[in-house]
This record gives sequence, C-alpha cells and structure tokens, in this order.
Amino acid sequence: MSRDETVARKRLNWKLIAALVVLHVLGLIGLAHLFAPNLTAAVVDRATALVTVTVSTYEEPEPTPPPPVATPEPDAGAAGEEGERATPREVVAPSAPLPRPDSAPRAASTGNADSSGARDRGSGTGAGGEGAGTGAGGAGRGAGGGVATGPSYRSGAINSARDFPIPEGGRTMREGTSVTVAFTVGVDGRAGNCSVVSPGPDPATNALVCPLVMERIRFNPATDANGNPVPARYGWRQDFFRR
Repeated sequence: MSRDETVARKRLNWKLIAALVVLHVLGLIGLAHLFAPNLTAAVVDRATALVTVTVSTYEEPEPTPPPPVATPEPDAGAAGEEGERATPREVVAPSAPLPRPDSAPRAASTGNADSSGARDRGSGTGAGGEGAGTGAGGAGRGAGGGVATGPSYRSGAINSARDFPIPEGGRTMREGTSVTVAFTVGVDGRAGNCSVVSPGPDPATNALVCPLVMERIRFNPATDANGNPVPARYGWRQDFFRR
C-alpha cells in the first residue's frame, strides 16, 4: 500500500468516526427527549446560562451643530440712512419799525421884541407869548393900581410831538395850524385860569395846550407902576408844522 492511499484512508477514518459520534449524540438526545422531555430543556438552559453575551450598541453621534453665525453689529458712530430732504419752514422776519416822522412844531411868538419873534423851523412844537394882557391891577398905597409892565416868558418849553396824540386824520391834518390859549399869570409866575381862544382842527390837541402851559411854562409876572408883581392876562400860541 502506498503512502497516498494510507493518508486517504486516515482521512476517511476520521470522517467516519466523526459521523458516528454525531449519530450517537443525536440518538442519545432523541432518546432523552423521548423519555425525559424536560431534561434537554434544562440542559440547554444551563448551558446558555453560563454564557453571557454583551452587545454594544453604538448610537450615531449627534450631528455637530454648525457654529453660530455672529450677527454683525453696526459700527459705532456709523451714519444712518439719509433722510428725505425736508422743506424748510418759511420764516417771516419781523418788520423793522419805521422811523416815526417828526411832527414837532416850534413856537413863534408875537409881542414885545424881548419875548417874541419866530424861531428857526424844526421838529417839535413852537410856543410864543402873545403881547401884554389887559391884567387887573390891585389896590394899594399911592395913586391907584394898574399894570405898568405886562408878563413875559421866562422858561420852559412845549416842543415835543410826543406831547400830543396823532389826530385821527394823521399828522398832516395838524400841519400849519395853531392853538391859542389865554390865561392869567399870577404873582408867582405860574399860569392859571386858562382857556382856548383860538382852537385848531383837532379837539384832543386843543385840550392839551392849557394843561401843558400851566405845568411847564413859567413867566415873569406883570408889575405895577411901583414895580410890585400883579396878576395879569397873557396869551400863548402853539404852532404845529413839519420841518
């Protein structure tokens, strides 16, 4: 017998032996199951109880969230969007007050040379004494009483247009006119008992001349033959004109 045949027979013998062992085991299991059905289950449970199988379940990793995108902050001090062009509000500048024209009459007097005569024309009002009055002399020692020297202008003036209201018809209504008043000059040189004897066109202006004369104008009183001051009548003409 050759060597190859011997090796082949050995291989066949091992296979035959293994097959016989399996058949015997199966036969024994069948007999045991037939006569003791619970025996095989107990053997299987015991055999499996000795074996612990660990199964690791790997969960899929959670997807990595994308990195947060930072919201760009506006640059500090950045200029905003250009707004709509606004229409400027119309502003009306206050009108400058117009210069008030002077309606300043000045006085021109008639009478004695030392107390009368026309002044240079200018703004304002004018005033002039109107001659010696009829005056009444007072009784006293001597031959009797009488006015030897009439009153005369001493001081004061009415030469501002502000002293008189503007007539309803305007200043032109009063231009070139005058108001004449008569009054008594007392021994103290003050006017009293005044009245309008020749009015102008504006009643309000007429009514102011007497009070202004009594308040602002002072006179030298009349004197009698002995040089004593005595009351006497006197006149005042207020002229109104524009320069």
